[in-house]
Amino acid sequence: MVEEFWREFVEATGIDGRHEAWAFGDPSALPDLSTELALLVRNGPKRATAGLLSDYEREGEPLPQPGDLSIILDGHGSPVCVIRTTEVDIRPFGGMDEAFAWDEGEGDRTLEGWRRAHEWFFAQGGATIGDDTLMVLERFELLWPMPESA
Repeated sequence: MVEEFWREFVEATGIDGRHEAWAFGDPSALPDLSTELALLVRNGPKRATAGLLSDYEREGEPLPQPGDLSIILDGHGSPVCVIRTTEVDIRPFGGMDEAFAWDEGEGDRTLEGWRRAHEWFFAQGGATIGDDTLMVLERFELLWPMPESA
């Protein structure tokens, strides 16, 4: 299903290259949240995401890079849309700003709401977040939405 989705994207846009398929959040534990976040990307306004630098380091996963292509999956592994990373930054949790919270497009889009939601989310995985916790901040653009009828 994912590779078929990618082929359709390439045929429709002419864009091709190395890509990964992944879901926001933790689809194995919170599939509804992963679906909600994917739909916020496809339908707007979500154009950013944040993760713990320590998770990347622990899992040996490379940091996202501008130009990276991704197929965003819902909480059940179905493709929803294609994005391209435009900017990556590393910043402490306490150094987050209103602009990034707004671009992440979740909840009420305020910095206070962003902080509460991320403290809750990371606590679900056993992480305690402090102002000095380093975050990987990724901004992206939507390249291709999944048709509403699918």
